[in-house]
Amino acid sequence: MAFNKNVILLACGSFNPITLMHLRMFEIARVHLEKHCGHRVIRGIISPVHDDYGKANLTSSHHRCRMVELAVQTSEWITMDEWESQEETHSRTVEVLHHYQSLIDKGLMTDKQTDILPRNKKQRVTDVLEQDTIVKLLCGADLLESFGVEGLWTDKDILEICNFGIIVISRQGSNAERFIFNNDILANNIKHIEVVYNWIINEINSTSIRTLVRRNESIKYLIPDSVIQYINKHQLYK
Repeated sequence: MAFNKNVILLACGSFNPITLMHLRMFEIARVHLEKHCGHRVIRGIISPVHDDYGKANLTSSHHRCRMVELAVQTSEWITMDEWESQEETHSRTVEVLHHYQSLIDKGLMTDKQTDILPRNKKQRVTDVLEQDTIVKLLCGADLLESFGVEGLWTDKDILEICNFGIIVISRQGSNAERFIFNNDILANNIKHIEVVYNWIINEINSTSIRTLVRRNESIKYLIPDSVIQYINKHQLYK
């Protein structure tokens, strides 16, 4: 089968902690891009945000990165990368996208970032990356809607992110298409945006996980067992 492009999906965020829904977003996006857009998704990268992001109740990037590492241990194609969290200060999302696209264009992606490319195929990494490979931003509807928050994003950054491509996983109660229609930049770049519906309702989010932990309630089956064990071991979110 001939593919239009090779795609690396990049998700930026707090992952405080990572949940099964974060992982599920990658799978939903992969199936959509391969089934409906003719692309081949060769890698998913989770990039936890820098500690300087300034978000309330943000656990250290050390713990957040370790939890993501544990969560993706069973995945054949999703990985965690610490570049963003290890920079001197917070990086804008568009800067993170440029970082990974630059690595691809220069042939500098590391084995950790590209191992098992493509999934279950006997083909060298360099062979894959020599082909047309692009990075696209994977996000939820809440991040897309944050483009409308005054002062949070610059028009220049939104336009650049659109040029990379955005895969939005819509959630119950959101109307991504309406938001795109009401935003001039997004509406003018609709060809670079894919809205994918998650028909299986899943309201798991990191805020709720932290609340349950704080109240000594069970979080079993909401996040990977390995992450639960890590949270308990390090007494996080208490």
